Amino acid sequence: MRHLLRSPSACSPTSPRAALYALCTGFFMICLDATVVNVAVPDIRASLHASLDATVWVNSAYALCYAVPLILAGRLGDRYGPRRIFLIGLAGFTGASLACALAPGTGVLIATRAVQGVAAALIAPQVMALIVHLFPAAGRGRALGTFAAVGGAALAAGPVIGGLLVAWTGWRGIFLVNLPVGVAGWIAAARLLPDRRPARRHRLDLWGVVLSGLGLTALVFGVQSGEAYDWGTVAGPVTIPSVLVLGALCLAAFGWWQRRNAQDPLLPPRLFRSRDFCAAALAGGAMGAAMGGLFLPLMLYLQSDLGHSALTAGAATVPMFVLSSLCARLCGRLSDTVGPRALAALGFALLAAGTGSLVLLLHPGTGLAVLTAPLLLCGTGIGLVSAPIADIATRSLEPALAGAASGVFNTTRQLGGALGAAVTGALLQADVGGGPTSATRAALGFPVVMLLLGLGCCAVVRPAPAPAG
Repeated sequence: MRHLLRSPSACSPTSPRAALYALCTGFFMICLDATVVNVAVPDIRASLHASLDATVWVNSAYALCYAVPLILAGRLGDRYGPRRIFLIGLAGFTGASLACALAPGTGVLIATRAVQGVAAALIAPQVMALIVHLFPAAGRGRALGTFAAVGGAALAAGPVIGGLLVAWTGWRGIFLVNLPVGVAGWIAAARLLPDRRPARRHRLDLWGVVLSGLGLTALVFGVQSGEAYDWGTVAGPVTIPSVLVLGALCLAAFGWWQRRNAQDPLLPPRLFRSRDFCAAALAGGAMGAAMGGLFLPLMLYLQSDLGHSALTAGAATVPMFVLSSLCARLCGRLSDTVGPRALAALGFALLAAGTGSLVLLLHPGTGLAVLTAPLLLCGTGIGLVSAPIADIATRSLEPALAGAASGVFNTTRQLGGALGAAVTGALLQADVGGGPTSATRAALGFPVVMLLLGLGCCAVVRPAPAPAG
């Protein structure tokens, strides 16, 4: 393995495009595993005789352990080289997938899903960082479009692949399928990715790791689990509000320490001197909140109000994500010529229009056919947003900050998703009058507000420089 890691082809790939496809294999797996388990929840409960709360934590543990280490994982890529961290993460994810498939009980499954989440956090920031290294800023849009298209394809495939595997093999099959993909992806990445390492190795900011880890863990846990504990007591004197306050205090201390530790901070303050990066990170958080707040009420409406099965409800979103994937690929090409700001703004506007249309159209007894046009409008908007905001976030940054920037960008999206799910969950349970459909319509108002915030972020982004020649 040591020879493979340092082989000439690993250090100088023959094609950046081939290296991009190797990266996308790992990214597809971690995106797929974020959604594919939803379809398997009933089978997991029946097979392991688990409570609903325990099976919810099968997903929550993955989401929590994915979100918290992203900043650290990005910085580890800056320190040791993104290729090395990517390969470690992909190997860990594949091994954890096998452990998930062999789990004898819910506790072991939750623990192995947590390991999967940590491994996914090691993978995600390195993808964007390596794209920055592989492609010049002027031609990066097309590569980021491919990257975004893969994410859309994974979201589209999740419900279908999950449903088929559960029907054919039971829930363990959704984890076993990762093994051949993970092994093939690891070999391809080892052969094709450039082995870029910093000229000067940064010291690891241990206080930064501790403060950011505690702060993000408390914040994500509080937002993600607040509804489950009725925003009250967790255990003994520990309450959800106290957990959230602890998270805020730790993150405030982390920010103070990053300014004080000027030599080797975990999160370099100069990253936030870029107006474009700050706007893109905030827009990414708004997009994550909108996505986290869109699909929970929509799935509940399709199943509880219209009486569709989980598989039918999941399949209803497949055309939307297929269109999203196609638009992301096209948008990546246009981003290099039209400019990412205009495309991202158009995407936010279309997504807000599609979500707003759902608010107007949702009524008891509304058929799936009526919802098709708004869902396709949402798919177009998702496809137009994803690649341009990633392009905006990275285009003006020096390569040495690529890992840290990718870690922050991914963290804001994950935090936004947790916030969106929590807020819409609370709105769905609010007494708004008119029954569950009215609550669903009220909950969908939150994503619309977040999308308008994302549209506002696009307004402060600087126009892209005109192409040379």
